[in-house]
Amino acid sequence: MKIININTYSNQPKYKQIVLSVEMAIAEKRLKIGDKLPSVNKVSLEFSISRDTVLIAYDELKKRGIIYAVLGKGYYVKSVEFTLEQRIFLLFDELNAFKEDLYNSFIEHVNKNFQTDIFFHHFNLEMFKKLVNESIGNYSNYIIMPSNLEGTSEIIKSLPLNNTYILDQTNNALSGYPSIHQDFETDMYDALLFGKGKLEKYDELILIFPGDKEPIGMVRGFRKFCSENNFKNTIISSFERNEIKKGDLFIIPSDRHLVNVIEQSKRQKLKLGIDYGIISYNDTSLKKVVENGITTISTDFNEMGKILAEMVNANSKSQIRNYSKLIIRNSL
Repeated sequence: MKIININTYSNQPKYKQIVLSVEMAIAEKRLKIGDKLPSVNKVSLEFSISRDTVLIAYDELKKRGIIYAVLGKGYYVKSVEFTLEQRIFLLFDELNAFKEDLYNSFIEHVNKNFQTDIFFHHFNLEMFKKLVNESIGNYSNYIIMPSNLEGTSEIIKSLPLNNTYILDQTNNALSGYPSIHQDFETDMYDALLFGKGKLEKYDELILIFPGDKEPIGMVRGFRKFCSENNFKNTIISSFERNEIKKGDLFIIPSDRHLVNVIEQSKRQKLKLGIDYGIISYNDTSLKKVVENGITTISTDFNEMGKILAEMVNANSKSQIRNYSKLIIRNSL
């Protein structure tokens, strides 16, 4: 039974990580009154840290009345009555404008006595696994953004069910975890249905779907809408100076491809919103002004951050869908 964990990626001092590890072990009943803690030498050798660092941590626990020392024998649990320092492990896939909005909203609304450490896995499963494994036992709450990475569900199951929240994308394997998430299939379908009257002037709907980061639900929602409403449609994985035909409407989850399409239209001297159309994904302040306004399908990321904070504050175990909508601007 591992009592102490130290995350080398954390900006929290190592002695504080030792303190929290012991507190978490007591809170989770892995340690009880009278149990012996790992020796100073053992902790020092295992994590390649100085004995002084371990002693500082144990002295802090002694001052708080949580442990006591027996000369020549070691350190033992004295009390289980204490207020656990609340620390949050927040694992994002990447940082971009809208996820920054989500993060800032969460920090604004979460209880001020919570300390939040943010990490990024960059859609790399090995990095995801490493960060999660090194976080175990060091935090009171875990917030995980698994994205569309295959294999994350089993890794997440190593975290405590009652203190782990799934953010943005969830799946059947994670159905037991509380979450604040989007339904990408339904959101895509509903957004296109809402804008159907404007879509009818276009000859073909083209979804640019790279598939490396984007949720597959987008494809299912797009195909369902086009099939049920008899729209000519195409799905492509990339756009690199492809020719744009008058009457094309592009649905673009990736901002890189959004730039590529606009640049190509300028080379062809096409006018956005008249000769061709664009629906982008995930609203930002910039999209309100670029090309006199880019139409987007977007959830409210500020609201998502606020709801997530409220769930953590209340220790809520709900599963909440954060709805998206079509925001119509001049590009449609």
